[in-house]
Amino acid sequence: MPEMKRAIKDSVFTCLFSEPRYLLELYQYLHPEDTDVTEEDCRLITSKNILSNGFYNDLGIQVRDKLILLVEAQSTFSPNLPLRLLIYLAQAYREHILKNKLSLYSRTPVAIPRAELYVVYTGSREDIPDMLCLSDLCGGDSIEVRVKVLQGGDSSIVGQYVDFCKIADRQRAIHGPTTEAIRETIRICQEKGILVPFLASRRMEVVDIMELLFSQEEVMEMAFWEREQQGRQEGRREGRREGRREGRQEGEDRIMQLLEKMEPLGRSRELLAARGDREKISSLAKEFGLDI
Repeated sequence: MPEMKRAIKDSVFTCLFSEPRYLLELYQYLHPEDTDVTEEDCRLITSKNILSNGFYNDLGIQVRDKLILLVEAQSTFSPNLPLRLLIYLAQAYREHILKNKLSLYSRTPVAIPRAELYVVYTGSREDIPDMLCLSDLCGGDSIEVRVKVLQGGDSSIVGQYVDFCKIADRQRAIHGPTTEAIRETIRICQEKGILVPFLASRRMEVVDIMELLFSQEEVMEMAFWEREQQGRQEGRREGRREGRREGRQEGEDRIMQLLEKMEPLGRSRELLAARGDREKISSLAKEFGLDI
């Protein structure tokens, strides 16, 4: 596989909206009434993924000093998204406060940007609500967080991204997690006018990201197998339920640490080939200074 040109946890979603023109298109899709906004008015504020070891699928946008948009892309529906995005929002506000040297203990109110929260859903379920609410999780609305669900269905930049994901899912179902599936996805999208300028200019980068996505999903399956095995062993000695929980988390963390060390060297396939061979995995871990 070609060496990655971007960080290991980037995704096509964050790659697409890292470009100012598409960032502006996203904002204009959400706020068509704001005709004066420019590319210079929109800036990324996403700093790090604070909840996941997987690919970055979250996006933070600040428009002037008045608005923060947090957008997350998901192919699997989760009712917990309001809580996830609330945590992201708290992090965004914290960084805003530090950057602007605001005092939360002053006698005057501090000025913070208004926030809007969205999720771009790219999965196949048809019963997804248009709005997700924090009150559905806590059984009350004393503190409310609302997340608007965007599902595409049009020619906007969001609609095109959703279509891209659905085509990629279909091609993977046909060809498996292969380069052929990626190439067919790009070919079909170009024929249908989906993300054409983006795919034309960033084709190899998209191929690299999708190949890494396929690899990481396979590695995550391997990590699940490893932590299940370890969990069973821990369970026999210390109690099945607690042992499985700890074994799962430790196994996943260690496998992902090893992947992050091997991936920049183009050696992730060695880890995949070692699936089920604990001696080989331990040997690779030792080579990279890890204890598995």
